[in-house]
Amino acid sequence: MTAIAQTLPASRSNESLRRILAVTKLHFVNRFQILYLPLIILGTIFLLNLAIWWIIIAASDGRVSGSRLGYSGAVSYIYVYGIVIAVQAISRTFPFSLGFGVTRRDFYLGSVLAFVALSFGFAVILTIMSVLEIATGGWGVGGRMFAPLWFTDNFWLLRFVMYFCAFLFLFFVGTAGAAFYVRWRATGIIVFFGIIAILLVGAIAYFSLAHQWPAVGTWLTQSGPVGITAWLLAPAAICAVAGFFILRRATPKN
Repeated sequence: MTAIAQTLPASRSNESLRRILAVTKLHFVNRFQILYLPLIILGTIFLLNLAIWWIIIAASDGRVSGSRLGYSGAVSYIYVYGIVIAVQAISRTFPFSLGFGVTRRDFYLGSVLAFVALSFGFAVILTIMSVLEIATGGWGVGGRMFAPLWFTDNFWLLRFVMYFCAFLFLFFVGTAGAAFYVRWRATGIIVFFGIIAILLVGAIAYFSLAHQWPAVGTWLTQSGPVGITAWLLAPAAICAVAGFFILRRATPKN
């Protein structure tokens, strides 16, 4: 009896882990949309940036040096796409997974694991591109897309941490938004963005009325890029927890 009692919890734990990994693999079934498409678009944006940089330098007859091209900010596309991936992944696979007997808990943990893996993979790619960008002097023209000027001197591992934290934040914001949608459909999305808008306006109002913007500037300066992006893990955790509890009561709908 004792051996049986010890075996049952272990077997249930293994079955739960199997379902979690199955959900994670399910999110990667459509690799083109979740992996290849964002990278193809990012590569296209990079080539367009490179062409524009060359045109600017050539058209200026040398009056514009590469060091003045600055940071294009075009890489922010892939961060925004992270929200889209999370919303689509949750909303599309939730009914399908529950139809095969996967619990809401296992579905959510499997989704979280998939988003952590995606964050890691995208962060690795951006880190490699930033290292190449710095090593080649901005691709030979002094341009910046993957490594903003204010932390190009940082160790590559610190840039990886910043990219990773930023992706986690946006993936879990998208997860919370998807949970609102699955639970309350269109009304849920309106409420979700309404909550974000209220929090942002409330924060701006507080810092403005309390004359705390100088303190905010001091904190940003002292924290630096790495510290600021690390703080994104706090709202990311809040969104992850909120998404879990909302999705627990969601009803699958086609």
